[in-house]
This record gives sequence, structure tokens and C-alpha cells, in this order.
Amino acid sequence: MPVYEYECAGCEKVFEVQQRMADGPLEICPECGGPVKKLISMSSFQLKGGGWYADGYSTTSGGNGKKSPSSSPSSPAPSSPPCQSGSEACKSCPAAN
Repeated sequence: MPVYEYECAGCEKVFEVQQRMADGPLEICPECGGPVKKLISMSSFQLKGGGWYADGYSTTSGGNGKKSPSSSPSSPAPSSPPCQSGSEACKSCPAAN
């Protein structure tokens, strides 16, 4: 259920009420009985991140018609070991042998 914010003209109290969308707006303050008005407040809903295009749900990248990297066939893995530094830790790594 949505949460609506109201302000009382009598006691100047700001309060929130959980109401159904089909319910009518409140008209009186539950504290003092004065008239109230519905406020428009900031939503807690936020879109963050790169969006669904960046998450791989699209076949094109940036609208230029080129295929995105995720839709191209993957290249084979390199045959050389990932550690090439020659440190003591790399000598015990099975990939370095």
C-alpha cells in the first residue's frame, strides 16, 4: 500500500498515512481535527546502475548498430598460465608448472 504524506493547517503537524490507491484523501487531522492537505513528497524509488541495456538485455550497444561484446562468440582461453611474475607464490601454483 502507498504511503501518503499530509500536513495539518491547525497544528502544523506533518504525518504519513498508509492508504489504498482507491481511498479518498484524508480531510481532517487525527490529532486536532483541523483540515489537512496532501503533500507531494519525494519518492523513495530510485533507478541506479547502467540500466537494462548495460546488463546485456539488448543486442546493440550505444545505439550505433554494432553488436555488444556479450553477443559475440567468446575467444578461446589463453594457454599460458595467469601468473608470470616468477615470485615465490607463483612457484607453488599448479598453473605455473
